[in-house]
Amino acid sequence: MARITSKKPEAPAAETVEKTVGGDKNGGKRLVPTAKASRYYPAEDVRQPKKSRKSPKPASLRSSITPGTVLILLAGRFRGKRVVFLKQLESGLLLVTGPYKINGVPLRRVNQAYVIATSTKLELEGLTVDEKINDAYFAKAAAKGSRSAEEEFFEDGKPKAKEPLPASRSADQKEVDKVVLAAVKKTENLSKYLKSSWGLSKGQFPHQLVF
Repeated sequence: MARITSKKPEAPAAETVEKTVGGDKNGGKRLVPTAKASRYYPAEDVRQPKKSRKSPKPASLRSSITPGTVLILLAGRFRGKRVVFLKQLESGLLLVTGPYKINGVPLRRVNQAYVIATSTKLELEGLTVDEKINDAYFAKAAAKGSRSAEEEFFEDGKPKAKEPLPASRSADQKEVDKVVLAAVKKTENLSKYLKSSWGLSKGQFPHQLVF
């Protein structure tokens, strides 16, 4: 039967080595470091960033925002538009839709800090947003290979060609808006309300308005 022998842990390498030095006045022996120190050092003390133990958490949803609530966008390309809230994503952003057929606002993410929640609410019965519509769904595709310098020179000043919208995105938009449009038709003049844009007139103050 073979004997099993445990390996002894290796001793850590010594930082200095004792060497003999010639000369009557040099003491005979001297401790020399095994590894040479770096010749470079910063002219000033480099500040090290403090390690944070806090982990970012998504913002909690405002109590005034529930699925079906009509929101007013305050920033971005569609500012002033009224949209319908669908759900909150893992990042904390809100998933909203126009619907696209009424006011041209597609499925998009918005920060709840830049919306006004109104008292108008739709009953979205039977609406189930597909799990694939998440934060990764809205991520931009990786840029294609760089163009040659000649192509960039001759296309200088021309607007970039728009990439066509994928058919899957258009199908997802229609699937979600189908339930929302059915809910809009149940209330008179709600379609006109969603189509109209919101803004402040002279002498109006947002904190004095009731939405």
